Amino acid sequence: MVQRQSVGAHSPIGGPLVPRAVAYSLGVSGRHLSRHVPARVEELFRSSGALRDGHFLLKSGRHGDRYLEKFQVLQHPEAVVEICGHLADLVRGDDGQPTVDVVVGPTTGGVLLAFEVARQLGLRGIFAEEVKDADGGTRREFRRGFTIAPGERLYLVDDILTTGGSLLAMLPAIEATPGELVLAGIIVDRSGGTTQVRSEATGRITPVRSLWTLDVPTYEPGPATCPACASGEPLVAPGSTGTSAP
Repeated sequence: MVQRQSVGAHSPIGGPLVPRAVAYSLGVSGRHLSRHVPARVEELFRSSGALRDGHFLLKSGRHGDRYLEKFQVLQHPEAVVEICGHLADLVRGDDGQPTVDVVVGPTTGGVLLAFEVARQLGLRGIFAEEVKDADGGTRREFRRGFTIAPGERLYLVDDILTTGGSLLAMLPAIEATPGELVLAGIIVDRSGGTTQVRSEATGRITPVRSLWTLDVPTYEPGPATCPACASGEPLVAPGSTGTSAP
């Protein structure tokens, strides 16, 4: 079992750790974020260099003037433990016990998050990976012998929410199982305030909760719509899309 950090403990990448018992209040419908958790998550991203300014090509194809390089913060185990502790608390009942049975995530970042959230909850953590169909299309699938039993309650965790595409891509894989998705938990919401996702196949609605909401505008590419394109600022394709800028 993970020990709670005491008041006054410090993370090597910036500032005192916020005890989750202080940062949350309990309610029948779940635990509610206070102002401490979003501020702390932002601090972790800034102190690790995960929040960058510039002209970026986002995974969605749109351009942005700020970029979250999640693996800059996720490379620090102590930060992962702290962040995942807050994600885990979103699915604890009034008695402190988990209200879900399995934690699931997408490759790549979701693998790390699903494992650590599941570890703190005392559950299994599994992932769905991207596979290619014969027609060249892609989809997500639970492989490697992962199974979900009928009626098992699933908690989907992911890192950054921009357009919601990564969550929607997980839904067919989840709906192909006999389990029930009850919540999606996100570290950072930069979509403008997404609170739910709707399955295109079944119409089922799943609530979404995030630890930190970051209001960052994104732009269609081109000088007519993107200020950085108009000013001629070089475009950087960070992360797995291309080579990160220094």
